This record gives sequence, C-alpha cells and structure tokens, in this order.
Amino acid sequence: MTFCFMGHRSNRIARNRSWQGHFITMACLAFLASFTPRATAQATMGDTSTNTDSNATLAYKKMSLEQLMNLDVTSVSKEPEPYKNAPAAIDVITSDEIRRSGASSIPEALRLADNLDVAQVSSSGWDISARGFNSSVSDKLLVLMDGRSVYTPLFAGVIWGSQDYLLADIDRIEVVSGPGGTLWGANAVNGVINITSKSAKDTQGLYVEAGGGSQLEDFTAARYGGLLATNVYYRVYAKYFDVGSEVFDNGSSANDSWNRGQAGFRIDSEASPQNPLTLQGDFYVGQSDVTPGGEGNPQASGTTFGGNMLGRWTHIFSDENDLSLQVYYDRTHIEAPFPGAPDVPAFPPLFPESPAIPAGTLHDDLDTVDVDFQDRFQLGERNHIVWGLGYRFTHDVVGNIPTVTFLPATLDQNLFSGFVQDEIKLLDKVHLTLGSKVEHNDYTGFEYEPSARLQWDVTDKQMIWGAVSRSVRMPSRYDTDLYQPAPNYVYVYHLTGNPDFESENVVAYELGYRAQITSKFSGSLSAFYNDYHNLRSESEKITPTSLTSLIDINFQNNLEGDTYGFELSADYQLLTWWRLHAGYDLLKENIHVKPGAIDVDKGLNETADPENQVFLRSSMDLPGHTELDANARWIDTVRNNNGSTVGTVPGYFELDVRLGWHVTKNLEVSIVGQNLLHAQHAEAGFPGPTQEQIVRGVYGKISFAW
Repeated sequence: MTFCFMGHRSNRIARNRSWQGHFITMACLAFLASFTPRATAQATMGDTSTNTDSNATLAYKKMSLEQLMNLDVTSVSKEPEPYKNAPAAIDVITSDEIRRSGASSIPEALRLADNLDVAQVSSSGWDISARGFNSSVSDKLLVLMDGRSVYTPLFAGVIWGSQDYLLADIDRIEVVSGPGGTLWGANAVNGVINITSKSAKDTQGLYVEAGGGSQLEDFTAARYGGLLATNVYYRVYAKYFDVGSEVFDNGSSANDSWNRGQAGFRIDSEASPQNPLTLQGDFYVGQSDVTPGGEGNPQASGTTFGGNMLGRWTHIFSDENDLSLQVYYDRTHIEAPFPGAPDVPAFPPLFPESPAIPAGTLHDDLDTVDVDFQDRFQLGERNHIVWGLGYRFTHDVVGNIPTVTFLPATLDQNLFSGFVQDEIKLLDKVHLTLGSKVEHNDYTGFEYEPSARLQWDVTDKQMIWGAVSRSVRMPSRYDTDLYQPAPNYVYVYHLTGNPDFESENVVAYELGYRAQITSKFSGSLSAFYNDYHNLRSESEKITPTSLTSLIDINFQNNLEGDTYGFELSADYQLLTWWRLHAGYDLLKENIHVKPGAIDVDKGLNETADPENQVFLRSSMDLPGHTELDANARWIDTVRNNNGSTVGTVPGYFELDVRLGWHVTKNLEVSIVGQNLLHAQHAEAGFPGPTQEQIVRGVYGKISFAW
C-alpha cells in the first residue's frame, strides 16, 4: 500500500498546487486505491467457474481459438452465454493466461485486458479505468469479486491494494468496457471488471508456490482442497509477499515498500444438484512504508486489514429457469498518515496569520452488508427475462484529523435496487435486449439506468451488435462530506464537499463486431461515443471578510463533455505451438466547463488518460515442456493537471517476459522479467521530485501441485 500526503495552499493566488488542494487531497485519498460454465445457476450471481484443471497443466495451445470464442461469460447479461455471442465490448482473461503472463497481482493481470488503462503509481498503487477518467481516485469502474462489489463509498473507487486472491485460484477475469448500469448499478459508468475464482471442486489436492527476486522480494502461498462430505468440496489457502520500494526521478528510494498477508476458504456443495451452495471468505492484513512529503522527511507507515464472508444459494428448475440468493458481509480498516501544514504568514492586509495544522493519521472503518436476489426464466418462445432485487447497507466511520475531515464522521447509508431485462428474439438471428435498473440512494433519491442492445448473428462465427445505454456515478463522501482542513481551523483556503452534489451521468452509444474469421484468426472491434453530464468541478470564491478563510472552494457539477474512440483486438494462431495477440485502443476526450459556469481547473483535473495504447503478446510452447511468453505494451503520453499547470507523463514502451519449465507434471519452475526495457519509468502522477518511477524487476518462482 502507498500513502500520500496533503499539504496546505500557502500560495493559492499563484495556483501552484503541487502539494496542495483538490489534486493532493485526491492523491492522498488514493492510498485507498493503493493500499492496500459449471452449474448454469451458479453463474447468475458472478460464479462462472468452469471445469478447470486445478494443477493448471492445460497448456495455452490446447485451447483452440474456437474454444476461446465459446467460453461462457456472464458479465454482459448476468447469465452464461458464449463469448462470441456477448453483445458488448468484453475481454476475457483466462486462468492460464494469468499464469503464463507472470503477473503477481490482480492489477498486473489486468494489463492483459486490451480495453483497460492500467497505470502503476507506486509499489502498491494503481490507477485503473476504462474509456477515460483515469486518476488517483478513478470512480467510474465497477469491480466485482465472485459477485461481491468492492466499491467504497468514501470516494466511489476501488482500493486495489485490498483486492487479492491466490492467482492460481482465479478462473477468469471478464472486463466489459462501456456502461453496465442496467445490470450492475451505479458506478458501472465506463465498465465492469468481474473476477471469478474456481470452484472448490476444481482445486482439490495440494498446491504450493514460492519465490522472490529484485522487486517482488519474496512470496509464498499454499492451498489445500478436499472433501467434507459426498459432493461437498472445500479449499483453504494462505499467501504472503514483500514488495520493494520504487524510486524517484533521481534514482533515490521512494521508501514505499509493501507487505501483505491473506488467508481464506471456499466451500461448494453439490449434495443436491438442483440446489448448489457456495460459502467463502477471506482475511488480509498489510503494511506500507512512505516518506511523508518526499525524500528527506521522517519515515511513516500505515496499516490496512479486513475480511469478508459470502454465501450464495441457487435453485435450478431447468437450463432456462433458476433463481439465486447471495448475501455477503465485508469489513475494511485503513490507517493512513497525513503531514501537517506549517504556519502561513499573514495575507495583507485583510487576512490574519494562519497557524500550523498538526499532522495525523486518518482512520476509516467500513462495514458493508449486501443482499441480492435474482430470477431468470423463459416467457414463451421469444422472451428470456432476468430480474432481481438488491439491498446494501454501509456503516462508515472516519477517524478524522486536522488536515482532512469528513463530516459527519459516522454515516449509515442504504441502497435499494431492482432491475429487469428482457432478451427478445425478433428473428432467428436477431435479438433485442431491453432493460433498466432503478436504484434509490440517500444522496439523490431515485436513479434510472436503462439500456437497449441489438444483436445480429450474421453467421455462427460472426456477430454485429449495437447499444444505447445510460449509467450514473452517484455521489460519494468525498463529493459531499469533505473538509480540508477541518472547519474549526482558520486558514488561507477551505476545500469542502457539497451536500447538494448531483449524480454524474453518461449516455453511451456503441457499435461492435466480433468474429472467428478463420480457424487461426479471430478478432473484435468496438466503437463508442459517450456523452457526459454533471461531472465534478471546483468552484472558487474569494471572501476577504471571511473569519475562517480567504478562499472557499467547493465541489459542483459544472463539467460536461464527450469521449469517443474504438478498441481493437485480434488473436492469430501462427503455428500449432505459437500464438500471437494484438490490441489497440484509441481514446479522444473533450471535457469542458458548462456555459456560464466555473471550474478552477478548467476541466483538466478529472482525467489522466493516454490517447493511444498498443498491446502485443506472444505465447510459445517450446520443446522440453517449456513455455516462453512475452507481453509488450506502448502507452501514449498522459496529460494531467495540477491546478493551473498541465503536466505530462511521457509515453513509454515496456516488455514483460516469462520462461517456464514443467519439470514434471506436478512441478513448474519459471523466471519472470518485468519492465525490462527501462531501469525506471513513470506511468502516472504529476512531474516533480515526488513522482514515483516504476523500476525493472526480475523474480523466480517454483510451484508444485499434487
């Protein structure tokens, strides 16, 4: 995990906020982001496990392009359907692709998705988004882990450092770019990531892995699966790792090393074939070091820990008719140190001297209870209906500090939801899907997220689809409850949330094509145009007679704009033992201030996205039971904002390589090189002495399965 620190605006008139204001507050809250088809019915609530070899010995070459195109996915329609027939821009990352990539974390595995922008910020910090709006607190991407939403109401984003599995237990990751609000609800504005683990039945026996190297210094994990009773399977696992520090531009250590441990279990019961049942849970604890305010300042550290428990029951009436109930509880605790702010001289002639604001450690405790019911059935010969109801309760307690405060400190929230979707067979090969989700939140009341999708199966191996949909990003505590500094402090400026903040929304237009053109070549192309309204902005008011501040800044909904582009991916089986993959993303953004409105950042503070991304992968099965995989990426220049100043993160080209050897059927040895083309490079952040550079790393791994 990484901690960021907030300073004061000692010279707000100059608008230099390299360590001040909204940008820094967002960066500080980014510690949250940096801390840290089996049974048909099971798939309806997020479990899409297939009968995967638990020892991961199924070589990549053995799954043909046709098999890949026929993999079942559930993120598009909340029910199993072949990938080739899913009417959306979707990438599927398989378990074997994760293994062969050499990824050691979920964010690293997400680099395999062509339709994502994945930028590493620090040793444990990541900015991840789809179709734009990537930043330190990206808030328009919904992430699910086995049907459990990992959205946090503090800033409407994802605490990536707190999301982990034993990677060998992941069955697949489905990445949908484009709105998913009709099925998945608020915050699925630009995409949905659905991470699904294997069933306990498919992870029987013993699995052990260990290794270490230059950046991923050491890691170890173990898992054991067995039988509790006839057709009742279980697994337990534990893992631990240490990650070294990244560096600053001058090559000195950023002092942000990170360690984390996690353990968990899963039970899958098939004692009654018509009533599959899953129970699973995880617990984790981690610690990160950081140098507050940059190099040369005292060392600090923070801690995160938490756990979750999820249960899912399904009753299967037939292949086309089932219902399911899912309940989970999630608990997170985070501690992050923030520096204080020094004295500020009097602002002549009207403003008194601002006293120093002491440092402190922000605490956040979040409890979430979620209940989700879903039913699907066939109505006549032409209508396939899925509907459901949901309720989520969150209890958030913030241990405030002088430099940043959330009021009220304790907040209980309720989210009610319901959705219905009907897939209508218009013609033999033409389907129209209509639906909407209705949600009621405590900020803005009712929100509506309708969509319409048209699908034409041109042939058995070619499909054209189009969609129009609306999605919303409901307010977070960051938008409504933030005070910087605490309201009882007299200071040059005050940044505050807005209790009347409205939901951000988008209307998206999409058109796509997916095909297996030959037995050796397949590909997909998706184009989009997104129209955004009520985006977050900052309004500034100078009040010389104020008793607490000279400059008042608060959040408003004064931005609007549009984005457009396309996503292209292709697979080519060059030889029976050699497969190639290529992907390309184009993103154009036009975010501006509404006519007659104000944003002190001129619409530049909400985005930090490359215009072009290129991905190339090569996977070879060589003689002697060896594998050679190379993953290359070129990321275009990123422009971000720091107050009135626009900075750039230079474009870069990088390469990851893995060489693996199956010594025996059960024993595998591999060596992985990451970021091999540069000793260090930046992927995110504003240029300056505290911008972190991601360093080259090499590690070895040995795994044993029995």
